[in-house]
Order: sequence, then C-alpha cells, then structure tokens
Amino acid sequence: MDKIMIRNLVARGILGVTEWERKEPQDILVNIELFTDLKKCGKSDKITDTVNYETIAEETLKIGSTAHRQTVEALANDIAKMCLEKKEVQRVMVRVEKSTLLRFSDAVGVEIERVQGDF
Repeated sequence: MDKIMIRNLVARGILGVTEWERKEPQDILVNIELFTDLKKCGKSDKITDTVNYETIAEETLKIGSTAHRQTVEALANDIAKMCLEKKEVQRVMVRVEKSTLLRFSDAVGVEIERVQGDF
C-alpha cells in the first residue's frame, strides 16, 4: 500500500477544556498519512489520478480553525473522517498535538488510525 504524507501542518483553533484554552486560538500540529494506490498517478503523472494533498491540507486547516473541539481525540477523528470521504483513501493515520502547560512536556496529543467503513 502506498501513502501520501502531510507533515507538521499547523492549524490555529480552539481546542481544550480549560477556560484559557477556550478563549484564544492555539497552534495545533497535525500529521496525516493517507494510504492509497498511487500506481495510476505514477504512470499518468496527472493530479486527477491521485489524492490531492493540497485539498486535504486546506480542509484540515478549515476543520482545525472551526471545530472548537474539547479533545484532541475528537479533532483527530474529524480529520480522519474527512480524509476517508475521499474514495481513493483506504486507510488514514492522523496525529494531532497541541502545546501544553504540562511540566516536562512540549506537547500532548493522539494518533489514530481509521479505515474505510469506520464512519
């Protein structure tokens, strides 16, 4: 299985449960791996024969800036669902991280894996 990777995409949005997290947008780091078959595009060299990663990135930024989720789990799930709405994507891994005030930690986050049929 082939994959398309989007690394270290930074969205800005409301994410968290505490009062200060709900007031101001914060940076949300997103990594996505889209599992798909890239043979057709490899032969044709046409963007229409693959998953357009620019579209995925733009939609991810939109979700991150408008979702106003409390948990990184819910935001990761939203992004995974959007990715799997593309029929070419068979499986997706999404990692969502946010900076934190946890002592001795730069960030907290989750990584989820979903497949076609999960939604």
